[in-house]
Amino acid sequence: MNTMEFEELQQIWDSQNKRPLYAIDEQALHNRILSKKRQASHITNTSELLLILMNLGAGSLVLGMNFFSPDRSVFMYLLSAWVYATALYLLVSRIRRINSDYRFNRSMRGDLLYAISVATYQVRLSQLTRWNTLPIGILTLLGTWEGGKPVWMAVAVLIFFALASYAGGWEHRNYEARKRELEILQNKLEGGQTS
Repeated sequence: MNTMEFEELQQIWDSQNKRPLYAIDEQALHNRILSKKRQASHITNTSELLLILMNLGAGSLVLGMNFFSPDRSVFMYLLSAWVYATALYLLVSRIRRINSDYRFNRSMRGDLLYAISVATYQVRLSQLTRWNTLPIGILTLLGTWEGGKPVWMAVAVLIFFALASYAGGWEHRNYEARKRELEILQNKLEGGQTS
């Protein structure tokens, strides 16, 4: 190595020692947080609307089929009332969530807190949906039994709700992982600000 190369290396070394070797690109980080925020909002809005519409549709279908059936079932009326109540609860929860969105400022930290808030809400929503399969499944089984349907139909209903619960668990773990990722990012940012 000649003297010129050594002096150039020395200048590079000196310039690196005068500034932090690792720097956070705040704009890129904020863009990533905004992307996660938009993704969380989109998933939550879509989930809420689909759940509300599905519950209203299922409640109407069950109510209509039971009302016009010669063998009306009390359990099917209860099932219809349950899914209507679930739709109403989801609608009220959606309105509350949307109204609380305005408490977050439009800074990087505020956007991250908003994304975590929406992710937390989505985790709770998926947990509620998963637990909701239990009363719906029980009422459906009781309605099947009360209607004198064959045993294989009750077994098919039971298998369907078991698979729905399993799929709901997979979905719930996915939402928990997304929330954890945001919380890890928050901890890293707060750790970087305090040090």
